[in-house]
Amino acid sequence: MDLDLIGGTAADRRAAVQEGYDAEALRAHVPELCRRLRERKDPSRARKVVDGWAHEVLFSALDRPSSVGPAAAIRIRDCAEALRGMATRRAEKLAGFSLARALYDVAHGVARPDLTPAFFADVMHTLAGLEGQALGGRSLDAMPDEEEQHGRAAGIRRSGELDELWTWAQGHLQRYPSGLDEEVIQRRASQRERVLQVLGGDGEDWHDWRWQTRHVIRDARTLGRIIRLTESEAHGIRLARENHVPFGVTPYYAALMDPEPSGRDQAVRYQVIPPPRYVEGVCAYRQSDPEALDFMREHDTSPIDLITRRYPAICILKPVSTCPQICVYCQRNWEIQEVMASKAIARPEQVAAALDWIEAHPAIEEVLITGGDPLILANQRLAEILARLAGMASIKRVRIGSRTPVTLPMRITEKLVAMLMRYHQPPRREVALVTHFQHPYEITPEVVSAIGKLRRRQISVYNQQVFTFFVSRRFESAALRLALRRADIDPYYVFNMKGKREMLDYRVPIARLLQEQREEARLLPGIVRTDAPVYNIPGKGKNHLRARQHRHLLTIRPSGARVYEFHPWEKHLSRKIQTYVGEDVPILEYLERLAERGEDPDEYATIWYYF
Repeated sequence: MDLDLIGGTAADRRAAVQEGYDAEALRAHVPELCRRLRERKDPSRARKVVDGWAHEVLFSALDRPSSVGPAAAIRIRDCAEALRGMATRRAEKLAGFSLARALYDVAHGVARPDLTPAFFADVMHTLAGLEGQALGGRSLDAMPDEEEQHGRAAGIRRSGELDELWTWAQGHLQRYPSGLDEEVIQRRASQRERVLQVLGGDGEDWHDWRWQTRHVIRDARTLGRIIRLTESEAHGIRLARENHVPFGVTPYYAALMDPEPSGRDQAVRYQVIPPPRYVEGVCAYRQSDPEALDFMREHDTSPIDLITRRYPAICILKPVSTCPQICVYCQRNWEIQEVMASKAIARPEQVAAALDWIEAHPAIEEVLITGGDPLILANQRLAEILARLAGMASIKRVRIGSRTPVTLPMRITEKLVAMLMRYHQPPRREVALVTHFQHPYEITPEVVSAIGKLRRRQISVYNQQVFTFFVSRRFESAALRLALRRADIDPYYVFNMKGKREMLDYRVPIARLLQEQREEARLLPGIVRTDAPVYNIPGKGKNHLRARQHRHLLTIRPSGARVYEFHPWEKHLSRKIQTYVGEDVPILEYLERLAERGEDPDEYATIWYYF
């Protein structure tokens, strides 16, 4: 790729990423496959041609181990497996598209205007990998031509290689300041004063969580007096308010945003400021298909009001369906009506009925109290729920899912912690907090203080990150993990962005999350990279992405989107299972968006080979 174009306009950068991906380039790249396809006059034979060719290339490469390096052998195997799997009749039926037929038409020169550059890009990279090459003819690796070293000499050489890897990592990590950096702390002190001036408060008010919730910022005009909003941001907020799409920013969180839009605070802004396309998407589904907003099909896994159950020994209890601040991509945006809506707190009789249900199901040993955000409840109200759960012999653990450590850390008061401690009684019962930090820019001294109150009482704190576009640059999530451990928080899960259609601005290819886990997270010490990458299957729960046996690549659609079949967690425990077919976002489109923001797509070149 022409690196000079990376510094050009956004349109120039996008064009540079797309260059060279078309039918003519594909035919030139795999002439032998195209020749074999042209020899067949019956397109129904295309699947066997593709499968046979892939098998021959694989066998030929692996049958000559002295001429193929280990990295190339691995890539050849992976690409052959992917291509052969996509050429099966079952894959075509589930995906509703025939990759083999598309290749057949391209080989015969049949016009296929439906096939996009993103389609050709993914297919061509897969074919290149099958031949042990990268596009452009460069060999993936060569067999070592020097004598293998042992003992101290080998240790010294390996240590040098690891130094180089960490130097590479640090070059990226330093791009992402955390809220614990002195320069950031000083800048935010000024922002805090500006927020107080606009909202009419003082230093004492700032540390009062109830003052914070009473002064949640709900409109573009107020937020625009604190930070400069882009035209798109202001339009998105106004559109949300006009269409009753929940929006709100706590004063504390507003102070985490830079006065001017910057690369530093993009994750913070996009966390809470809804893009216009998101609002338009939500409104469209409300009118045409409101059930589509419930992507996880919680209606289908709710045996009683306020309860969701997807696994044998745990259930979700939702005593409240609102928060002090709404994440744009909230999983439950379909049931959250407004920020801090009083009517969103469940009636006592509803909560009592849900607790009765839990008690009547002794298989449940763990309860996740979430919502909404349960920590907006008064201590006494939350204590009543915990006391009832503590009285159930079957309950061994209670998790509280809350984002207040991120958006409202002053909510973690000594009184709250003392109340939680009454029910945290190992080994009889554990109380833990699960929160949701997205970016190191959200880790602040106030966060460290809040988490410290919990950790000093041996209450564990875990983090779940959602892997959105705005936290997906090289080593961005790695920087978060390092900042989390500085704050005494354990990385727990990394969620692939759900395939909700209104979330296109936020979605990232699964391949990028896999690349991040194996190339970036893997460089960190083990205690820092304890989070597991998962894909949430609607109605079923988590599909662990580290293991390829939990999913199957079905095809690459004309749009360039990969289509996967995801297996449910109980696939070996029950005969009555259903798999889930989900469409990803095109890798090329993701790289185009990175380029528009000034990233070099060549830094992500191996993304194509994570299936």
